Amino acid sequence: MVLLVATRKGAWLFHTDSARRSFRLDGPHFLGHIFNHIVLDPRDRRTLLAAAKTGHLGPTIFRSTDRGKTWKEAARPPAFARAADGKGRSVDHTFWLTPGHVSQPGVWFAGTSPQGLFRSEDGGSSWAPFSPINEDAQYREWMGTVQDGTPDGPKLHSIIIDPRDPNRMLFGMSGGGVHESTDGGASFAPLIDGLEVVEGFDRANATFHDPHCVRISPSNPNRLYQQNHCGIYRLDRPAREWVRIGRSMPKRVGDVGFPLVVHPRDADTAWVLPMDGGTVWPRTSPDGKPAVFVTRNAGASWQRQDAGLPEQHAWWTVKRQAMCADAGDPLGLYFGTTSGELWMSADEGRKWKCIARHLPEIYAVEAGELA
Repeated sequence: MVLLVATRKGAWLFHTDSARRSFRLDGPHFLGHIFNHIVLDPRDRRTLLAAAKTGHLGPTIFRSTDRGKTWKEAARPPAFARAADGKGRSVDHTFWLTPGHVSQPGVWFAGTSPQGLFRSEDGGSSWAPFSPINEDAQYREWMGTVQDGTPDGPKLHSIIIDPRDPNRMLFGMSGGGVHESTDGGASFAPLIDGLEVVEGFDRANATFHDPHCVRISPSNPNRLYQQNHCGIYRLDRPAREWVRIGRSMPKRVGDVGFPLVVHPRDADTAWVLPMDGGTVWPRTSPDGKPAVFVTRNAGASWQRQDAGLPEQHAWWTVKRQAMCADAGDPLGLYFGTTSGELWMSADEGRKWKCIARHLPEIYAVEAGELA
């Protein structure tokens, strides 16, 4: 198994075996460059794609076909179509990478900042704008402007391909809401019913919705979970209305955060790592006491899991891509912090230990099984 750690100053790979007792460090790769996401292709278990923003190349994609031993830059990274008047948007960075359906080898999807959706059909070497949303007038309005977005710019993220059907796709936009396609991306429709927005704004307008992370349940793809700017939600399709399941979180902690992980074999089990959601949004662990919370009944109740985590004065948080699970039994959980620590639990969150310190700020953590 390998952990793929993307940071503000490069990329690191942590190799381990099925026992997960020790990790072998491989890195840094591309020291000094910003890495937003690194993903192992589960279809061949050897190809890695990495979304990077470099000082001399600008935003690009790096690709490795030998498990990270060597890397090659994409021949044509994601870029918006040039406008007729020579103006238009430009990609600041690629933020999210998702492999295509198992029936579509070589297909990848990418989400960018500002919001854009792109597709590659050659394993990540060349990319083209995908679906009409990038230039659609309604979607451009929902996307807002670069000045309106999240810190480091607005983002298209949480690209999901239904494992049963490659024609069903979803994505989230910060800001701009959650959107779903059932025709392979030819068209998308908002999926925002039931979601709350910041007080004083119109919840019927997708512009004001800020999903932080959307996840599909691998064991029941009709179930979606969402960690949102305004709480934790669950949606069971074909229903269209999200249910706020974060109300059952402890009031002192709240239900605001960024990452969310769903158990691969149990649709009722999910984990979040909340942050301080007070009025000034400090974006730190609540009271400096970080904890993971788990639900095993689809959000009806939550339990705190903090054994081994700092008991006080830990003022970090975890970004939306920086928490993941492996496929072990029991499940292994991992997260990386804004202070450069990498944490793991080999028993589904009951006990935690730190496996790396003093890395740069961690942007993303993914787990994969190498061939």
